[in-house]
Amino acid sequence: MPREASRALNNRMIYLDNSATTEQHPKVTAKMLECMEQIFGNPSSLHRVGLDAEKVVKEARGRLSRALWASSATGGTIAFTSGGTEADNMAILGAAKAMKRRGNRIVTTAIEHPAVLECMKRLEEEGFEVIRLGVDRQGRLDPDALDEAIDQHTILVSIMHINNEVGTVMPVREAGEAIKKKGSEALLHCDAVQSFARMDIPGAADLISLSGHKIAGPMGSGALWITDGVNLPPFILGGGQEGGLRSGTENVPAIAGFGEAAELMTARRDDAFDKAKSLREKLLAGLMSEIDDVVLNGPEEVGSDPGFASPYILNVSFMGTRGEVILHTLEQDGIYVSTGSACSSNKKGRSHVLAAMGLTEKESEGAIRFSFCPDNTMEEIEETVERTADAVRKFRKLGSFR
Repeated sequence: MPREASRALNNRMIYLDNSATTEQHPKVTAKMLECMEQIFGNPSSLHRVGLDAEKVVKEARGRLSRALWASSATGGTIAFTSGGTEADNMAILGAAKAMKRRGNRIVTTAIEHPAVLECMKRLEEEGFEVIRLGVDRQGRLDPDALDEAIDQHTILVSIMHINNEVGTVMPVREAGEAIKKKGSEALLHCDAVQSFARMDIPGAADLISLSGHKIAGPMGSGALWITDGVNLPPFILGGGQEGGLRSGTENVPAIAGFGEAAELMTARRDDAFDKAKSLREKLLAGLMSEIDDVVLNGPEEVGSDPGFASPYILNVSFMGTRGEVILHTLEQDGIYVSTGSACSSNKKGRSHVLAAMGLTEKESEGAIRFSFCPDNTMEEIEETVERTADAVRKFRKLGSFR
């Protein structure tokens, strides 16, 4: 995801907030522009102009399916949405409605994305029983607790693949195994927004949420993968587009851009994983070496198995500081990071993820999330370490005079 244009506008930029959004790839922009200028028809129209647009949507659907199941063939379909949040809502609310005659228990975790947790609140108001499983200090879920929570009355299990704040890999496959072992007919939903096209996604899930702007695609693009045999009720009523699930004329340019991004990211997936791992390890080692009283939030070791860390996310607390102040100090140096999930940054209070992990208020207050893309460089990491150390020392020095 080249950033020459951004650097030209801002003199310099070190962008380490890729879990919030990524810079759109130039080839994605070119694909979208081509659609805007040449493929302007309504995909539901029967004439040639409409059929051309329908072909673009169909091609993008295939690209996403191939990216999702790069290493295996799995039957299912892709329904395009406006993003990961809508995909989560469609999956969870739809599954609950479709399965409510079979039970009312839903199992999730305390560290899910707000798009999942807010759906759970709504379902509780409607009379469903929601079990929110806790995690340990590294954001890890106890497999025994997961197994115990699932019974024959469970109709839905929703577990994200990669936690968006601390990067912990969650036991999605194990959840599928627990469902089978208990003889439950529960559906398994996986929010794979932070892992799609970046690492293998467990094939156990029945419903998988995807997002375009996390993989250098356009904002406002997303999808829900639905396994064969799962029938959800319509989420948006109207003309019956997207297999009747989401009515409304498809956003052809965004869909085409999403498909392009999925193919581009998948083509470099293994190399990008290794590159991100090296970047994360260098940043963590540098911060620990240059700054006192740094706390790692989440697993240290990178890997794709449950309990390990995604290489794309590093969350640390600088004790005796305020994350928001460090963020804005780094911004003045052209370095962009975050204090947590962008989707909940406008809400006051502690991060629900860090709170569920058992962090103290002081640890949560000083937390910063660094998140990487394949085009970040070692030179950028070195400068980030230096500038972050300066920012932390400055804050602590000023704090000592209060």
